[in-house]
Amino acid sequence: MKNLFANPYLLLILTVLFWSGNMVIGRGARGDIPPLAFAFWRWAIAFALILPLALPHLKAQWPLLKKGWKPLMVLGLLGVGGYNTFAYIALQNTSATNAALLNSFVPIATIAISWAFLGKHLKRLEGLGVVISMCGALTIVARGDFNVLLHLNLNIGDAWMLLAVAVWAVYTVGLAWRPSGVHPMLMLAAMTAVGLTALLPAYLWEMAQGRQINVYLGSLASLAYVGIFPSFLGYIFYNRGVGEVGASKASLFIHLMPVFGTL
Repeated sequence: MKNLFANPYLLLILTVLFWSGNMVIGRGARGDIPPLAFAFWRWAIAFALILPLALPHLKAQWPLLKKGWKPLMVLGLLGVGGYNTFAYIALQNTSATNAALLNSFVPIATIAISWAFLGKHLKRLEGLGVVISMCGALTIVARGDFNVLLHLNLNIGDAWMLLAVAVWAVYTVGLAWRPSGVHPMLMLAAMTAVGLTALLPAYLWEMAQGRQINVYLGSLASLAYVGIFPSFLGYIFYNRGVGEVGASKASLFIHLMPVFGTL
């Protein structure tokens, strides 16, 4: 079992499965949990799970953490504070179909950024795989009917989703600059602390506008799911997968989201 979970491709598949559930819950619970509350409590729960695993490494690796504070700051703002917050805001206004379609552009955005800033190129066969994967995702989103794509109505929610896509692509590529030698749990804890610090004033502003969580079993279960699976386990698995196979290949697994989301 240990060797099984060492497989980066399995970790990436599980990550996308968890994130697909996050999209479904984010859309379904939008009436009970405001978007900034969703983002804040998701990461607060994840941070509570990460911290006990990170603290044992803090004293020994503090010099490495301090040395690499700049990339960790940027990664925390993008991956923790940015992407999911923008996605939750998007799901307040856009349909699940539009969100899944726009999210399918993450691999293309990641590959383009990798090419522009890292000089990385896909091989011809890999490029063909990107096209086939994208076509498959579009077919699922459109339910096999090309007219569905022609008649998509884009709105302000779609603009937020495009911003989320761009942020995630930059985060994925930016993982190449994460400080080496820092334990993965300590690194994730540092990024989560940065993201939560950025989210807190936004969450307080949202509450000041009168938007509160409708507390009941369903909303609490939704927060527990997004805190444990997409955030805690998902980010551990994704960061490990990107480290093993690279940003361009890892991002292609995003095309499984329409499959899992539909299921």
